[in-house]
Amino acid sequence: MVDPPLPRFTLISGPAGSGKSRWAEHLAETSGLDVIYIATGPSLEDDPSWQERLRRHRDRRPPHWQLWEVGGELSAALARLLPGQLALVDSLGTWVAAHLEADQAAWSRCCQTLLDLVQRGEVHLLMVGEECGWGVVPPTEVGGRFRERLAALQQQLAAEADASWLVIQGRALNLTRLSLPVPGVS
Repeated sequence: MVDPPLPRFTLISGPAGSGKSRWAEHLAETSGLDVIYIATGPSLEDDPSWQERLRRHRDRRPPHWQLWEVGGELSAALARLLPGQLALVDSLGTWVAAHLEADQAAWSRCCQTLLDLVQRGEVHLLMVGEECGWGVVPPTEVGGRFRERLAALQQQLAAEADASWLVIQGRALNLTRLSLPVPGVS
């Protein structure tokens, strides 16, 4: 199923409800490494459906995993990791959403800082991201900005990834083995 050892950087993407977080959790659990689960989502205490989603994620994680709830401060969290640790980042979409109000220059700096940390390669990284461009074109400017920023970021990260997975309908496809890069796409 998964070839040991775990690659340095693995990108896992898929649509909502596809099983991408569960696949990332499986890769982390079978790695044998100390896992730090880095949650980028907001707490949203007044949103019962979000709280239920967080509960489901919490309930299926092993109790010995560390949990860092970092919101939009993903890069600062990655910079604190120690060699030999494994960070499971869930998810890139909520991290992008935390920075939607940033102007393009600030957003570019955020992305470059993240890419620099990924390229440093001192820890094993599993990053979960949403494939949001498969649906309806967002009718709002902020929705379009989210989609464009997330898609561009994931293409940049995929160029750095040692392994890439697409999870859809509860099935994990190894994109590294089954695909060719699109010319001109970073």
